[in-house]
Parts: sequence; structure tokens; C-alpha cells
Amino acid sequence: MLFCTTESYFMQIIEKYFPDLTDEQRKHFASLEGLYRDWNSKVNLVSRKDIDHLYEHHVLHSLAIAKVLRFNAGAEILDVGTGGGFPGIPLAILMPEVRFHLIDGTLKKIKVVQDVIEQLSLENAKAQQIRAEELKGVQFDFVVTRAVAELNMLRLWTSQRLFKTKESHSMPNGLIALKGGNVKAEIKALPKGEYTETFPIPDFFEEDYFKEKFVVYLQA
Repeated sequence: MLFCTTESYFMQIIEKYFPDLTDEQRKHFASLEGLYRDWNSKVNLVSRKDIDHLYEHHVLHSLAIAKVLRFNAGAEILDVGTGGGFPGIPLAILMPEVRFHLIDGTLKKIKVVQDVIEQLSLENAKAQQIRAEELKGVQFDFVVTRAVAELNMLRLWTSQRLFKTKESHSMPNGLIALKGGNVKAEIKALPKGEYTETFPIPDFFEEDYFKEKFVVYLQA
């Protein structure tokens, strides 16, 4: 009965905006509710109340990045401060030809993410307990992040060394952050000369939850 309810809600909230999913993608998305409910009873990933809104507040929110930019096949994406796997896991489901590296400094959260990746058999995603400033010898096309830190700190953590010099997307390589609150103030606090673009999520999704929420792009 729980699965049917989950499937129905999933069809409403995800397929409303992403109608061209494969059967495997539908299965993966529909499986998230059970996986996260189980883990949330052991590890406090999201609030008890918020778990009832998993698809809107976490999955769909993560997918707002895909409304700004669909990564090309073979692109390598770093998810900084992934927490319970957002936005990395929903994006990895949506874009199976893109490689995602999800990192967080908290071991118990990474163990959850590793299990979810394993349970879903997501071959294009991996999770690691490490901080962005500790990464060495790897580079990415884009860095994505959600509710981790203000833009000036994210810029500090994701320095130029983390980005590939070769560019293959309509946007130059850079940081794509899901933000709320006073985004203008965060942008103003960046060093002079930084290039940003701001995309209001209500332009993509009509639910009230997304009012005053944005996707912010910061060029590398």
C-alpha cells in the first residue's frame, strides 16, 4: 500500500515536470521514499515532518538544477556537502550518462548515501567522506551544492583547481548552487569581478515551497 501511495505521489510531483523518464528512472525515483524513510529512522537526515515531503522538498528541489543545465554525457560533476545525497542522487538518476562524485565530511551521512547508491545500482555515482578542500588530483566540469554554505565560502572551498579547463557545455564550467534567502546579499559579498546568474525556481516549478528559492550559477 505504501508503494502505491509513493508511486502515485511520485507520478504527480516528478513526472509533472519530467514526463520523459524511462521505466528504470521511474523505478529508481519511486524507490527513494522507502529507502530514505528506513534510513531516517536510524540517522536523522531530514526532519521527521519533512520526510513526508521528500519528493517535493528534496528530490524535485534537486532537479531544479536540470532545468537550468542538462549536463552532457561523460561530464563529471562534484556534489559538495551532499548530506543525504541531495542534489547528487536525483541528478544521477535523471542523467545516467553523467558521472557524479558525492562528498560530505560526515561519515554517517556518507554511509547512507553509499547504501542508497548501492540499493539503486547507480553505476554513475559514488560517495566519499572528504571535504572539498581536501580533494586532490581530480577535476570536474561543474560543482553542485544544496543548503551548505554562503556563496563566498563555496567559492573558497571550490577553488579553480577543482574545475577542468576544457569546457563542453553552453555555460562555462562553474558552481551551481541551490539557494534560498537573501541571494542578492550573498552575491554582493563575492569578490569583485565574479560572474553569476540567478534563476528563480518558481520559473520552473509552481509549488509554493519554491517561492524565494533560486538556482545560482557562479562561473569558475
